[in-house]
Amino acid sequence: MDISVIIPLFNEEESLGELHAWIKRVMDENHFTYEVIFVNDGSTDGSWNVIESLAKQYPEVHGIKFRRNYGKSPALYCGFDAAQGDVVITMDADLQDSPDEIPELYRMITADGYDLVSGFKMNRKKGDPLSKTIPTKLFNATARKVSGIKNLHDFNCGLKAYRNEVVKNIEVYGEMHRYIPYLAKNAGFTKIGEKPVHHQKRQHGKSKFMGWNRFVNGYLDLISLWFIDSFGLKPMHIFGFIGTLIFLVGFLAVIAVGGLKLWALHHGVARVLVTDTPYFYIALTMMIIGTQLFVAGFLGDMISRNSQERNNYQVSKRI
Repeated sequence: MDISVIIPLFNEEESLGELHAWIKRVMDENHFTYEVIFVNDGSTDGSWNVIESLAKQYPEVHGIKFRRNYGKSPALYCGFDAAQGDVVITMDADLQDSPDEIPELYRMITADGYDLVSGFKMNRKKGDPLSKTIPTKLFNATARKVSGIKNLHDFNCGLKAYRNEVVKNIEVYGEMHRYIPYLAKNAGFTKIGEKPVHHQKRQHGKSKFMGWNRFVNGYLDLISLWFIDSFGLKPMHIFGFIGTLIFLVGFLAVIAVGGLKLWALHHGVARVLVTDTPYFYIALTMMIIGTQLFVAGFLGDMISRNSQERNNYQVSKRI
């Protein structure tokens, strides 16, 4: 199979029929063998009914239905797991991503040898409010700096293409869909490219991803991903180092406080009790905190990674 198209969605029943017809036209014109996998992320409208209807009419249509809303990353995770195409294309269900971009994305993966190609929405200003564009610009600037992927302008663009091997070797969880290029880079897939794509105005409903909370959550996720990449396998390297440093400073401070007291006693100089000075308690607290951080690093080394059940999502139906 040439292409798997994965479409995560939440309450997009008005767009699905038109989107599939558009994808089918592009695929037929280019003689691709393909599948379309709709991942219904707990929609409360008639989205699943539309998917079932399309699956009965078109053998290339498949569907995964979550029992509740988990988010875009879990939807992509399950879609990646099911994908069979040599090239995997992801796009949003709101008709803002153009299926006409698929042939060139496919060519960049198969002919140019890219592991991943991310879309760059060149004309966002025509349709998106400032509450979306400003956080997006700040988010992308931060992501480029932290990830080291300097050539990407739009990390969060839903329209991306991957070699099948990439999606089978990365783990997308939580809200890490924003950082799939970073995840791919950390997994050893370093040939990452970008393609300017046409960004259309939403035709139905309203966006589910707007506002500054996206930037705040994205920033926190980026710190988490950076930490996991840098110290996830060896948390002792960070916790143990900081803990040891704080403990040593506290220990030396205790010695200094005790030494000054002994010096005063030896020379007959009046001096307050060690336990009456705040420096003793500050030093003691530093020793305790240092010990706790060291133990946290040791336990983190033993645990190594999070629960194996973190990607166990409740799927009620598959087509």
